[in-house]
This record gives sequence, C-alpha cells and structure tokens, in this order.
Amino acid sequence: MLKKNLLMLFISVFLVIGAIMLFWVSSFKVPTSESIRERRVSESTKIYDRTGEILLYDTGGDVRRSIVPIEQISRHIKNATIAIEDKEFYSHIGVKPTAFIRATLVNILSLDFSQGGSTITQQVVKNSLLTSEKLISRKLKEWVIAVKLEQVMPKDEILSMYLNEIPYGGVIYGVEEASQAFFGKSSSEVSLSEAAYLAALPKAPTFYSPYGKNKERLEERKNLVLREMLRSEFITQEEYDSAILEKVNFVAKGDSSIKAPHFVFYVIDYIKNKYGEEAINSGGLRVTTTLDYDLQSIGEKIALDYALTNKKNFNAENTALVAIDPRNGEILTMVGSRDYFDEEIDGAFNVTLAKRQPGSTIKPFVYAKAFTKGYTPETVLFDLKTQFSTNCAPNNLTMENGCYSPENYDGIFRGPITLRSALAQSINVPSVKVLYLAGLSESIRLARDMGLESLSNKGDYGLTLVLGGGEVTPLEITGAYGVFANNGVKTNIGSVIEIKNKNGDVLEKKEVKNTQVLDKEIALKITSILSDNDARAPSYGQTSALHFPSRDVAVKTGTTNNYKDAWIVGYTPSIAVGAWAGNNDNTPMEKKVAGFIVAPLWRAFMDQALAKLPDEQFEEPLIEDKTQIKPVLQGIWQGGSFENNNTTVIGGVHSILNWVNKDDPRGEYPSNPAGDAQFERWEYGVRIWAQDHNLWQDLPFNP
Repeated sequence: MLKKNLLMLFISVFLVIGAIMLFWVSSFKVPTSESIRERRVSESTKIYDRTGEILLYDTGGDVRRSIVPIEQISRHIKNATIAIEDKEFYSHIGVKPTAFIRATLVNILSLDFSQGGSTITQQVVKNSLLTSEKLISRKLKEWVIAVKLEQVMPKDEILSMYLNEIPYGGVIYGVEEASQAFFGKSSSEVSLSEAAYLAALPKAPTFYSPYGKNKERLEERKNLVLREMLRSEFITQEEYDSAILEKVNFVAKGDSSIKAPHFVFYVIDYIKNKYGEEAINSGGLRVTTTLDYDLQSIGEKIALDYALTNKKNFNAENTALVAIDPRNGEILTMVGSRDYFDEEIDGAFNVTLAKRQPGSTIKPFVYAKAFTKGYTPETVLFDLKTQFSTNCAPNNLTMENGCYSPENYDGIFRGPITLRSALAQSINVPSVKVLYLAGLSESIRLARDMGLESLSNKGDYGLTLVLGGGEVTPLEITGAYGVFANNGVKTNIGSVIEIKNKNGDVLEKKEVKNTQVLDKEIALKITSILSDNDARAPSYGQTSALHFPSRDVAVKTGTTNNYKDAWIVGYTPSIAVGAWAGNNDNTPMEKKVAGFIVAPLWRAFMDQALAKLPDEQFEEPLIEDKTQIKPVLQGIWQGGSFENNNTTVIGGVHSILNWVNKDDPRGEYPSNPAGDAQFERWEYGVRIWAQDHNLWQDLPFNP
C-alpha cells in the first residue's frame, strides 16, 4: 500500500511539474519574423580614403560589424560554415534530438550547463535573442525558441543572421568584417581556402587567431573544414586538393585602429553636425573621403622628421601640413601635428584648424586687390623707412608711443622697387604702402571672399594686416591660395566624396561649387609673381628651396614678427600645399625666417607630391598696352607725366601719391596730392633719398 501511495505521489508531482513546465514553455515569447527582420543591429560607421579601399577608421569601438545580404556572401563561406558547424542545418527543425539528449545528460551530470548550442539556429538564438548566462532555464528557452524560430523564418535568413553577427575575435563581428580584416577583401570575393579559415575561427576566435601563437592549430582546423566540405560533397576532390595547397596571406595586423587621425576626426565632426551623433555610432554609414592616403603617409613622415630637426635647431617642435586640389576643393592631406599621439606637444590638437597669425603669406591677397584697382606689377613704390601713423611726425621713425614705422626682415631699404619685386621678395614697407593703396576694408573683403573667413570684417587690424596682423587657419589659407591656382575660381573645400547608409543608399555626394571671386587676369598676375624665381632671387637666391627648375610652382613664405609662426604656401594648377612650423604653446622660435624653418619640410613634400602629378604650366597673364597709363604704373619712378610722345618725363622724384589718386590710379592726376593723409609721410623719405642720390631737384630729364 505504501509503495502504491508513493508511486501515485511521484506521478502526481511529475504531472504537476510537467504541467508547470508545459505552461512555462508555452509562455516563451519568440519574436515574429517581421520583428526579427526589423531588429536593429548596430553597425559602426566606416571612414575610407578616396579609393574607398583603405579603412581609415571604424567608429564601432568594441564592435565592428558590416551587414551584407546572404546573396553577397560567397557560397564557399556558407558551405564551409554548414559543413563544420551544422551539416543537417537544412533538414533539422532547429534542434537535433540526439544532441538535445546528450547535452541534457552532460549538463545535469557536470552542472556546467555549457552544452546544447550545437545547431546554427540555436547559436543564432543564443547570440542574438537571449542573454549568454549559463542556466538550465536559459538553455531550455534556447531549444524551444530555436524550434519556434524555424517555424517563422526561412533557413537562409537564419543563416544570414548567423554569418552577419557571429564573433570572429576582438572587435570583429560578422563574416564581411572578418573578410576585410583578415584578407582585405569582401566576403563575396574570398577563395575556398580563405572561406575555410573563416569557418574555422568562430569556435575559439582568440585561440585560433591567425595573429596568435596557435597558427598550426588554425591550419589543422582549416584543413578539417575542407575535409568536412569534401565529405558533404560541397566541393570536388580537385577543389579540395587545390585549397589544401593554397598559400593564404593574412593582412598584417599592426596598429590599424585609426589612420590619419586629425583628418578622421575632422570628418567625424562634419558628419555629427549634419546627421547627428547616432548616425556616427550605429548608423552603419560608409564614408568615402577625399584623402589621398599615399600623400597623407608621406606628409606624416615628413612632418615628424622635420619637426624633430626643427626642435633641435630652431626651438620649433611642431609642424602641420595640408594639401588641397584647387580645382575641386578636395582635401588630399591633413597633418595636424608631428604626431597625433604625442601628448608632450598636445599632438591631438589639429593645428591646420587653429587660428594663427599668417605673417607675409597674407600679402598676395592685398596685392591682388591693388591690381584689381588698376595698379600693375610694374608699379613702383619706394622702399624707405617711413612713419605711417598720422599721430606721429614724418621724421619720427620709431615704433614708440603709437608710432608705426616697420622694418624689413633684413633691415635693408631698397629705394624704388616694383610691386613684382616687393611681393616676390616679401619686402615689408612697400607692402604696407600697397595695403594703403588697395584699401584695408576692400582687401579684407577680397581675402574673405577667397576663403579667409577667420579674418574679421571690421577692419580692426590697421596697416599691420599686410604683415600678418590678423589670424587665419592653415586650411583656410591653403584653400585661398588654391583660388590663385584655379585662376580666380573658388571651390567649396570638402573632405567627403560620398556617404552611403547601411542599405547602400547614397545620402550625399560631393558637388563642386565654383564661384569666380577674383578676375582671372589678376589671379594670373599673382601667380606670375609668386613663380618668378628671378624676381625672388635677390632675397632668396637662385637655388632656394622655393625654386623648381623643371616645374611651374608658385610659393610664398611668411614669418610673424614675434617668431611664433613660420608659414609657407605654394601651388601648381593641380595641388595647393600649406605648411606651418612653431610651438602649440606659442613660445617663440629662434629668430629665423620661414625659408629656413618650414620651407625644407614643404619642399620635401612637394617633391614627392609632384612626382605623382602631371607636369602642368601656369597660363601667362595678358600683356597690357602701357602707352596710355601713367609712368609710375609702368615702372618709371623718375617722374609722373609724359611729353612729346612719351620721350620726356617731367616732374622729378616723388612718391606715388604725387601721381595718383589712391582709389583711382588710372584716373586724373591729383590736383592736391598733399591732401592725402599719407602724402607727407611717404614724400619725406623720398625727398631725402633723392637728395642723397643727387636727384632732389624737380627738373626734367631723359629716362
């Protein structure tokens, strides 16, 4: 009787527990096919160079994943995965009963609960739909949901989920990301042997890593995958033999977490501002940038090498370099410091975006405005010590108490000099006079129109602007010089060629926007001067770093008066390159001009860049008929007007303000030159110079 009662109790308990278990299992919620298809899988944003092949950065942080349709995954990968992971994938119901029984017994006996994820469907459930905790309840859910999942989703979709989300080691998830990381190619392009490696890795990605110490074990498992494929008749004996012998090269691992970091974060800021933070972190964007990674690598190495040399020789420990295609505004190179990861110099700070005083590199914009007004490259000014402040007497040639009487960089004053020579040799005093003639506000307006938007449009700089009194960024000024290279046409500076979303839809594509902001002939005149080695030679020599014997290259250097910034910007028709040297903390360098400090760096980069570019010549400016313009605009400084068919110059030696109205140089002679606020100041030095050269009398003479 006792046995019978115990049996009945056991059966009752079993039925109750069974009913509870049945109710619990029936309560399992499995996602519908629609909800699974719509399930958002975070995809990182990938940023590539201009080829679309070199990955500069993946924003995924601890997850790098690329989702691709099952149709775009090589059949070898699919077959290899099924052969090694789940041969009966296309025939079972989600679980394999024999594996279920085996896993249950092993789990109960070992209390480990690690068995049971044998089918691909179960692994999808485990990795994508459930937590990874090792509990009996979770295992039961996994098995039940696997069966239910098979009822609502086709096998190919389940396989697609598996291949797109399975971990391959480290931050790499999904077969597409693994194919790119290990072989540098898409999952649709892998060979049979490469596919076998990919199928071999997921069992233990760290242990089997091709970059670890167990390469022989990886090789053994890859061969096992191939044998299983042969046994399952996925491949022929001939294909097997060929794959076994194939030598597969894995992409060198190295530190490839980020390339061109200053540029990459410049691009990321652009994307964040336009599409938002979420798009960067999980939108799966594919960004093809304008960066030429070959040139970028060259620039990074040169910047580091020359910065270390400059630190030793000139107390200038940092450098920056930027290159742009003038015709479309595409940023080809952006090196924001000698080393992004160098904390000693705050290397992560991007100097190409920092506002710094540009020194004499601002001068071409002022001269361009003067040419627009009617002055010519042959126009003569007097390079003489001059007091420009109207609050100081003309003979007070100091810089004290608000007076302004600047020096030339070499302390030499040259007397009469053409605008061509003054700009080519970067002579300060005539350049200040050019700014006065061109007009401060008008010069600033032109510079801003050409891309120097950091310049204030309030005209706060005074005549110091032409010597670098304002502040601009290296990126801005390089782009603005590109306007000269592009014959006066400004293009929109950009870093992105194309952005696609994770579905392959194009979100944006670069469009070149051209605006004629400077007359073509004026641009050609500036280019002619900046590429004129003979005009530059008196200051730089015939064989300086600025001279390219076999190429047309225009270039201008600049050094701030306090020696905190050294600049150089140059261009050909197909590239504009700007370089900067100095210290991030604004400490002064040794008192050397940019030709010594930064020109060698720029030249080293230009030599390698030009080797990759076509040999193009600058167009020559039109030759103007000067017979109808004033002598001073023709280069004749001995007088201001002609008589007897241009054979005699009369009027004697005076400053240009004696012969022109500064705002209308080709108009009538001024009736009262002394009415100009600067006349007395400029004239003072000229009369002394004329007297010293026995030319002080206002007498006619033959030129």
